Amino acid sequence: MTDTIHRVAGKVLTLQDLELETLRALNSEYLRHHPEEVAAFLNERSPEDTALLLARAPTPSAAAQILERLNPRVAAEVLSLLDDVLVRAMLAATNPVRAAQIIGGLDPLERDAQLTRLDERAAEQIRELLAYPADSAGALMDPRISAFGPDTTVEEALRKMRTFKEKELGSIYLMDREGRRGGAVPLGEIATAEPETPLRDLIRGEPVSVFVNASREEVVKALDERRVATLPVVDSESKLVGVIRYRTLVAAAEAEATIGIQTMVGVGKEERALSRVGFAVRQRLPWLEINLATAFAAAAVVGLFEGTIAQFTALAVLMPVVAGQSGNSGMQALAVTMRGLALREVRPTHWPRLIWKEAGTGIINGFGCAVVTAIAVYLWSHSAGLSFVIGLAMVISMSLAGMSGAAVPLILKALGQDPAQSSSIVLTTITDISGFMSFLGLATIFSSLLT
Repeated sequence: MTDTIHRVAGKVLTLQDLELETLRALNSEYLRHHPEEVAAFLNERSPEDTALLLARAPTPSAAAQILERLNPRVAAEVLSLLDDVLVRAMLAATNPVRAAQIIGGLDPLERDAQLTRLDERAAEQIRELLAYPADSAGALMDPRISAFGPDTTVEEALRKMRTFKEKELGSIYLMDREGRRGGAVPLGEIATAEPETPLRDLIRGEPVSVFVNASREEVVKALDERRVATLPVVDSESKLVGVIRYRTLVAAAEAEATIGIQTMVGVGKEERALSRVGFAVRQRLPWLEINLATAFAAAAVVGLFEGTIAQFTALAVLMPVVAGQSGNSGMQALAVTMRGLALREVRPTHWPRLIWKEAGTGIINGFGCAVVTAIAVYLWSHSAGLSFVIGLAMVISMSLAGMSGAAVPLILKALGQDPAQSSSIVLTTITDISGFMSFLGLATIFSSLLT
């Protein structure tokens, strides 16, 4: 069967050869049309396996699509395993922003070696992007600009646009003779306008842009306010230097939305899942030391009531219950407030309304938890006084925790600080101290009821 002869494209093949040719063709089509799935698979493989597959991609363009979607650290390792010709062709077909992210993760000597593989224009674009601060508009932008003069007609613009390699246009931008931004023309307006219409007659709305050194937060804010598909970037002279495309805008919004998860618990914004151990330690250890100091502060509060605890040992058993509930209540308020600040639903001027809302929520939730806790404590200890004390402490501590959860990020915001920066560490200290103070303080006041 395997000896059966077939003629394909002038070649004589056995059935086994034909099966291999078919398999290669199918692989090529899959690499070409499903780069996201291929990249997700390769991120879990060794750099050597990834380099081998990219070397066998049907075209450098297909390999570049996969390279763009790889984890930048993985992609950087893979580049060092490929030959110069393929690297040059792949990086030439890669979005400059993504290429800069990949090459920027290399050691300086390796970075220079990779840049020397590129043609002079592509290398210069990447060097410009690498010169901007990380997560700034300049680092996120694509320097390939789709810009026209205001007197250009629709017909001329369409003829030129057909030669563009980039497909995420959204709008095209007008520049005057000095290169300054003159406005944006949506593609929908161009598609429906008469061929002889000058582009300046199709400008809609006020020109929107961000400064080249704008932070990622400012970029996301512009996206949220204007709902644009692409965002032009200008320098200090209002000259158009690049454009942030839709996919990059979405990635920036996702990164900005998730960065608070790290900063709330004392992890720096710069740390990534695959960062080096030394870098992770430098980012985390200072905040862990601060957290240790605050833990001693909470312990000092407990020490104030050492005599009461020695007299009524049941208090030591129940302290974590009060502290745990107040901590959870505070984190709920913190999470809601942080989300409101991120979505710009909440401003520092809203603090009275937000504080009262969280206070009311904490009191009602406190009563609900206090009833269950008091019943459970009474069944365990048969002490009505202890049940009363822990129930009242639950209401007080949970209401204070709710107000603190809302107040901490608002205060940081009002002081011009990042409201997410280690909010949970500060809040945990407050809720622990308020929980221990309310429970042990009430136990001391009503000690006669505990006997």
